[in-house]
Amino acid sequence: MASRPMAGDGCALSGGRMWLAGGVLALSNFMVVLDTSIANVSVPHIAGSLAISPDQGTWVITSYSVAEAICVPLTGWLASRFGTVRTYLFAMSGFCLFSILCGMSPTLGFLVSARIGQGICGGPIMPLTQTLLLRVFPAQKRGQAMGLWAMTTVVAPIAGPLLGGTISDNWSWHWIFFINIPIAMICVIGSYLMVSKCETPTTRARIDLGGMLLLVVWVGALQIMLDIGRDHDWFHSTFIWALAIIAGVGFIAFLIWELTEDHPAVDLRVFRHRGFSAAVIALALTYGTFFSSVVVTPQWLQGAMGYTAQWSGFVTAWQGLLAVVFSLVVGKLTGRFDPRALVSFGMTWMAATIFVRAFWTSGVDYWTLALPHLAMGLGMPFFFVPLTILSLGSVKPNETASAAGLSSFVRTLSGAVGTSIATTVWANGAIRVHDELVGSINPNPAIIQQLESSGFSPGQVRAMLENLLTQESLVVSLDHMFLIATCLLLASAVLIWLVPKPRKAVDTSQAH
Repeated sequence: MASRPMAGDGCALSGGRMWLAGGVLALSNFMVVLDTSIANVSVPHIAGSLAISPDQGTWVITSYSVAEAICVPLTGWLASRFGTVRTYLFAMSGFCLFSILCGMSPTLGFLVSARIGQGICGGPIMPLTQTLLLRVFPAQKRGQAMGLWAMTTVVAPIAGPLLGGTISDNWSWHWIFFINIPIAMICVIGSYLMVSKCETPTTRARIDLGGMLLLVVWVGALQIMLDIGRDHDWFHSTFIWALAIIAGVGFIAFLIWELTEDHPAVDLRVFRHRGFSAAVIALALTYGTFFSSVVVTPQWLQGAMGYTAQWSGFVTAWQGLLAVVFSLVVGKLTGRFDPRALVSFGMTWMAATIFVRAFWTSGVDYWTLALPHLAMGLGMPFFFVPLTILSLGSVKPNETASAAGLSSFVRTLSGAVGTSIATTVWANGAIRVHDELVGSINPNPAIIQQLESSGFSPGQVRAMLENLLTQESLVVSLDHMFLIATCLLLASAVLIWLVPKPRKAVDTSQAH
């Protein structure tokens, strides 16, 4: 799933040049991760511009995540076949090109296709920047390198809504993609000048083409089913049934193929380690829950609360403040405390901040919305950083690269799947609550008469009541979803204790 470890510090830099190269590589990772969330608050703008529904607009988010997840397993083969630096530079250049195409998209189909291209190029960039950072920094400073990389991974999804909202409201949604162009050019040129000597030897590496094709088939079918299922009334549609069968059969075939393949694209054998399996399941539940809440909350704020894209970004961006501060703190704590305790604390803290949101109402003020997001930032680094140590510390040293790649794949895919499930649960719940409210409401005739006497027609009065019911049903359904999310996070906090405590230092230099 990843290339073999690259020995030695022959290309390690020092002083300002080391930090400059590290900054360029971290900026590359930041940009790729940023694009997983920058479109979150821009969905209403995109939907209005392309004359599509907000539900269809979320395809812009999920298509990128799925393509990115599918391409992660190819990273090792690409690096072995073409070299780490060349693969990274090619991927960055492709990301720039597809960013241009995204910004020029005239239709939803064109935009989703360009986002898939972005994801395909972005997938290898995340692990490759991590690998190159570990080669640029000398062995004694690898902890600082991983802290820099982890900080961009934590902060970028939070900065995305803030930037996306500001750009969409003040310019247009097209610029959320065009801003990648100068950044990508700086990263390509800077990396070429500073890390070219870090190129790795190439070999005629074999690729598991059958495994990759099966992976594309079952993941693609599953995501399409989740994205369009509600529009097709789910399993009342023959097409949805066909997608479900393809996804199920494809998944089983994928498992059989990869478990019997000598050089699998995705090394599923690492799941035999109880600690790794528990850590990855906890990762999927937590990240899927976290990422879906970052997508759904701005949609609710803009669709029901009258917030602009920029102000909905101002609500969610508070998560980044404490995340930056505590990313530095957690890196020092991991050597002093049991990583399981740190991860469990982070998940429990995140669950508490989600639980507070389950009491939001349609009359909630800005700070009641913002403070839970600010508080969540404290728990996020406790989840992200030590969990990597736990998962990689549960496998054999020669399996570290495969385990790291598989963790990246699961994390990215869980974000896309979680988003599709969350938006469906929220929308279906709102319909159910709306029907219940309609059946139980008994408007006061005096109030209706007063409104009509104030100049409102009977049709306008009915429209006002309908808007009120819709607004309330959306927030009630959102509260229910947050309660479910709280339970999932608490379950993950317990599950993590199934992971054995690492008895050795984890060599992250082998991680792709």
